[in-house]
Amino acid sequence: MEDLNLEEQIHSAGRDILLRAVADPALTADLALALLKRADLPGDVLEQLAKHPSALKLRKVKIALACHPRAPRHLSVPLIRQFYSFDLMKAALSSIVPADVKRTADEILIARLKTITLGERLTLARQASTRIAGALLLDPETRVLRAALENSRLTEVYVVEAVLKPSASMALIQAVSRHVRWSCRRDVQIALLRTKHLSLARALAFARGIPLPQLREILEASRLPAKIKNQLLRECQKNPR
Repeated sequence: MEDLNLEEQIHSAGRDILLRAVADPALTADLALALLKRADLPGDVLEQLAKHPSALKLRKVKIALACHPRAPRHLSVPLIRQFYSFDLMKAALSSIVPADVKRTADEILIARLKTITLGERLTLARQASTRIAGALLLDPETRVLRAALENSRLTEVYVVEAVLKPSASMALIQAVSRHVRWSCRRDVQIALLRTKHLSLARALAFARGIPLPQLREILEASRLPAKIKNQLLRECQKNPR
């Protein structure tokens, strides 16, 4: 056992050998990365690695340690706060990162959205997690919210939630109301009918598919102008469902 070199030690099944390896000043970043590919590492080995004076200087090692499925939260969360935007996105999308750590990565990224560049926001809108795409539906830049609507991870729940927020822009309401994927969803249509920016033409298109008693109920809580509400009711009373 004593004759094992560092490369052999990091592949050992022995906890004591692993602890000795991660405490060794000769441990390189490459060896640390190779070690972190192991999903079976004990928590105390990861804690010891986090104290290594040189291995943790490399960004890749910090990311691998924070995203390790067995990393203690008091290690992973502070490390995640040091991530760049796209590293946070990758952590939130990783299949091996624990759910609460993914959620933390999303929350940190959402808090940063107002400070990152348009180009980064566009990339995030297209590729990031459901929560990030949902948050970017409220972006002031129309190109960003349109990109978020095309994100394959975006779900109806987040579209409805964004549409109903008081801060939802006219650009968002118009984009959703004409979107091939979202405008045909009943819950999305109902949410749009509760907003103040929906055009009369789109409101009529959605209202005609809703039973009159339900439509009345929806319009009671709607922020649409009174003129549009009255027009909807008149049109739908002609052909009640």
